[in-house]
Amino acid sequence: MDWANTFKGVDSKVHKLIFKWFSAAVLAMAALFSMTSCSGGAADPAAGPAGADPNAVAARVNGKDIKMEEVEKGVKAQSQGQEAYFSPLELASARLTVLQQLIQGEVMFQKAEKEQAVPTEEEVTAEMNRQKTSSGLSAEEFDRQMKSAGESEQSWRQNVKKNLALQKLQEKITNRVEAPKDKEIEEFYNTNKEQFKNKRGAQLAAIVIDPANSGQGDLTTNQDQANARAKEIGQRAMTGSDFATLAREASEDLQSRSQGGDWRYFTEDELKQSFGDQVADLIMNKMQNGQIVPVALPLEGKTLIVKLQRKQDRDEDLTLESPGVRQRVTELLINARKGLLWQSYGAIAINEAKVENFLAQKVVANPNELSGARPAAPPTPGNANTTSNANAAGASNANAAANTNTNANARPAANSSPAAQPAANRPANANSGQ
Repeated sequence: MDWANTFKGVDSKVHKLIFKWFSAAVLAMAALFSMTSCSGGAADPAAGPAGADPNAVAARVNGKDIKMEEVEKGVKAQSQGQEAYFSPLELASARLTVLQQLIQGEVMFQKAEKEQAVPTEEEVTAEMNRQKTSSGLSAEEFDRQMKSAGESEQSWRQNVKKNLALQKLQEKITNRVEAPKDKEIEEFYNTNKEQFKNKRGAQLAAIVIDPANSGQGDLTTNQDQANARAKEIGQRAMTGSDFATLAREASEDLQSRSQGGDWRYFTEDELKQSFGDQVADLIMNKMQNGQIVPVALPLEGKTLIVKLQRKQDRDEDLTLESPGVRQRVTELLINARKGLLWQSYGAIAINEAKVENFLAQKVVANPNELSGARPAAPPTPGNANTTSNANAAGASNANAAANTNTNANARPAANSSPAAQPAANRPANANSGQ
């Protein structure tokens, strides 16, 4: 059993402390910024996607310009190409969100330069090659997705360089944190005993059928094709075909395909939240290990063929002397302190920087000019987020390729590299199988 993943309640408590500022700001900004130095006119927050001047200066950080070109690339990546359907009000809000991430990224990169934490060109090249390999894409598809994201080889190289610099800076700053004393470990455990359990639940495997063309070897590109494909693969799985072999052959998701369908552990409550009470009851009370869920399950716009790998029928209490518990508490306390230190360091860096946000200044000067009306043409069904929430282009899509978080399991954003996003990779703190 993977003891490192058994403390879901404790993890969620401590990780909220670690990542509140960290994930929403530093991770997201790592996926967005690139170095630019040209200047132009002042930026217009309400200009349509095609009407924004790419050379307009959106903000300036300690004399360093951030152009609208970078803001537009970030909005496009985080809205998955749906920015054309934003109202002027939504588009302005999305631009301001992205710009704030870019500002924070530039501030922290300048700190990395001062701390001599910038990677060598050899390190940058090695990381670029690693990302290309781990994406699982052909060279042609990788280049196509780079072009679609508005990235050139040079701009992507600058992104990778800054991402690595943030990692190096974080490591340098947080390495000052010492291991907790035994008394602290015992106090933490004693005040969180109820959280130290192996929860009743199930380890699942999945084959993912994706109706969208994600560039991961998809055979289905619309819902009808996905339904037919799911029926075919489901029947093969139900009639005895090896599930791991099927997953490597048919899953339209890089992670599940490479892992032979191996997915994650769900507590019973998570099963109910993800698939509903009936499916949870079926898995926990009626199915046996090794059986296939007899119906395809929808999740996050995908269709899943699911196998029950193992069940845990009851909660299991863990003591401080259970294998891995003391080590895990130590890691939780260290990571919490590192997170707080990094959060505080970032806050001071932002406060000390001279930041001029020209985009925000224009909104303040002209608050009544932004219309809430959307363009009439609807987006194509199946394409992602078209919600009225202008913050849909916000900071939730963090860059897994950069992975500045020492303990993160964040998802990749399109603006750093076209590395594949696991379709079914749900909460980060998953209980893995034995």
